[in-house]
Amino acid sequence: MAKQPTLYSFPDASALAASLRQYVLQSQADGLRRHGAFKVAVSGGSLPNTLAKALLDPAAGDQVRWDRWEIFFADERAVPLDHPDSNYGLLKKELLDKIPADTPQPKVHPIDVDQLEDVQELADDYEQELVRSFAAKDSVRLPIFDLMLLGCGPDGHTCSLFPHHPLLRETDAWVAAISDSPKPPPQRITLTLPVVTHALRIAFVASGASKKDILRAIFDSDEGPALPSGLVNVQGGDRVSWFTDDAAVEGISYPKQSSL
Repeated sequence: MAKQPTLYSFPDASALAASLRQYVLQSQADGLRRHGAFKVAVSGGSLPNTLAKALLDPAAGDQVRWDRWEIFFADERAVPLDHPDSNYGLLKKELLDKIPADTPQPKVHPIDVDQLEDVQELADDYEQELVRSFAAKDSVRLPIFDLMLLGCGPDGHTCSLFPHHPLLRETDAWVAAISDSPKPPPQRITLTLPVVTHALRIAFVASGASKKDILRAIFDSDEGPALPSGLVNVQGGDRVSWFTDDAAVEGISYPKQSSL
């Protein structure tokens, strides 16, 4: 039998954040042992706020080695960095600007705003950013992130990979352009499914009763494995962990765990 993702469920946001912190710190330790750095891809939505609760809490102390972090974006909108739709702008507001100024800062890889007029050029440029970081010394087929931090939309999309979209079948590019996103803004770039599922660890964060229907579809229905988030489950197997609260998984029969 194929190895299965782990579905964690916690009573509230603070318990979820505490366990997510533990998981991220474990992933960081593994990355530092592997190659002296911690390479992470982050999506937008509510995730940056949850990350801030997890990693800026006094309980984290000085365990977060920000100076060893390299932060990439699992997807990004083709907008200026200070635009309300920018995932970089969201992460900056919710997390990066709150890291104490006297703390060594992470290396962050935003998009090149000089390429905004051509979304394919934007994707190609961001792929080269990954090549510089992951393939500078070796020829690699796919980058291997230490951790992929993702959200899940109400339709089951993750990154900017949407249900039934042709990009789900992309196997060559590391970063793909999308000009017809069903969710505005229409022009975006996204890591492709092979890159997402090649990560050493993949964490979804999904909380609140509004997630209940889509999580039931992903975990308890025949439709689940065909949805983008479900495809990550299938291809990532036991490298995938879901961090949810009780409200999001109410009534779901898939086995749940309450602690790491």
